[in-house]
Amino acid sequence: FFSSFWAAAQGTTSSTGARISSTSSSTTRTRTTPGAKQPVMSAGSGYDLSSSTFSPDGRIFQVEYASKAVENGGTALGLKCRDGVVLAVEKPVLNKMLLPTSNRRIHSVDEAHGVAVTGFVADARQIVNRARDEAIGYEETYGTKVPPSVLSDRLAAYVHYFTLHGALRPFGATALVASYDDETKEHALHMIEPSGMSHRYFACAAGKGRQPAKTEMEKLTLNNREDPAQNISVREGVKQLARIIHALHDEAKDKPFELEMSWLCEESGWKHKGVPRDVIKESVEWAKKDIAEAEEEDEDSDEEMEG
Repeated sequence: FFSSFWAAAQGTTSSTGARISSTSSSTTRTRTTPGAKQPVMSAGSGYDLSSSTFSPDGRIFQVEYASKAVENGGTALGLKCRDGVVLAVEKPVLNKMLLPTSNRRIHSVDEAHGVAVTGFVADARQIVNRARDEAIGYEETYGTKVPPSVLSDRLAAYVHYFTLHGALRPFGATALVASYDDETKEHALHMIEPSGMSHRYFACAAGKGRQPAKTEMEKLTLNNREDPAQNISVREGVKQLARIIHALHDEAKDKPFELEMSWLCEESGWKHKGVPRDVIKESVEWAKKDIAEAEEEDEDSDEEMEG
């Protein structure tokens, strides 16, 4: 009995092994068949799975994707004037039932520092909280307000940390920081990008209208060293930022928005505060009127050229 059972088992194993071997050989032949179509892999395939991996051409795709997320957010502008700094953000109104004061894009870090953010608001909130922690920690340690350059460098280091580890992802937000140094009596404007880069600016922009906004702000008088009195004031800066944001807004394509503005200037006692509503209303009315007049002039010039 056992001899016949063993012989049957051997035969089954042998036939099974033959089938497996035959299947394996068939599979191998299929994979190595000359002329068979192979899957086409993109040049950056696999290098965008982690922010800690460089592509062969030296790019970090996760950081680029984070920057792209910022470009989908509302336009954020910053302007360093002769007597202070002005921040403005285009906040899309996603729902008519939302309160105007909810989901803010401009935050106060302390009396001498303010932050305007755009991109993923939840990510930006963590940057704002970190800025507040840094400001509190510095004052507790040194007994004075954190200098503008120190705060921006520490925020940049914090944001950059999230681009170094595979278990983390970069922040999909950009922060514009308005600051005042009480010791040097100087005000400053910095911008922290998703890559962890931080620069000091006379004027800066982030969000979907970044490039055209930069073009418009370059036309303003911001750095006249021979006669600083000719540089733009914060009152004029509020009007110009309102004009730029309204000029870039396309009512046919873009969602309705609320204009948030703040300043840190002599008029506010060098404390970061929201621009008064009546000033914003007056600036918006002036901006819309100026845009309408510019459009009429363009139409008249086009008619003259055609005539």
